[in-house]
Amino acid sequence: MTRFLGGMRLARLELIEGERAGRWRREYAARGVTLSQADCLIAAAAIGVGARLATGNPKHFPMPELEIEHWPVGK
Repeated sequence: MTRFLGGMRLARLELIEGERAGRWRREYAARGVTLSQADCLIAAAAIGVGARLATGNPKHFPMPELEIEHWPVGK
């Protein structure tokens, strides 16, 4: 457990992450894709610290600049 927690990083949300998240929501909405604000902020925070995002829902994070690691739920 210590090894797992030791690999985690705190990702602060600053102005740049908020702007990036808002830009994604607008750009994807213009294409008819609805993204949640929370998912956009999570993605922006991961990019802000250069982290890969582990998720069970990779379709929620279509941003090409975000590195995704799919962790299937229930497996």
